Amino acid sequence: MKNKLAILKYKPNNFDIIENGDHVICAISGKKIFLENLTYWSVRDQEPYFSYIEASKKRGVE
Repeated sequence: MKNKLAILKYKPNNFDIIENGDHVICAISGKKIFLENLTYWSVRDQEPYFSYIEASKKRGVE
């Protein structure tokens, strides 16, 4: 399952794996995020962020 995009359902404190994979793509930067490193996401927008920097940009806080 190396180098396969995962499909996730983002929840407030965790996520469900809808389709198995090893990474997702940051909605802001386009960087690959391995699932074991995934820490930031939006439940409302259902999208992942590489770090707090990208998450802050999404919310308009720079």
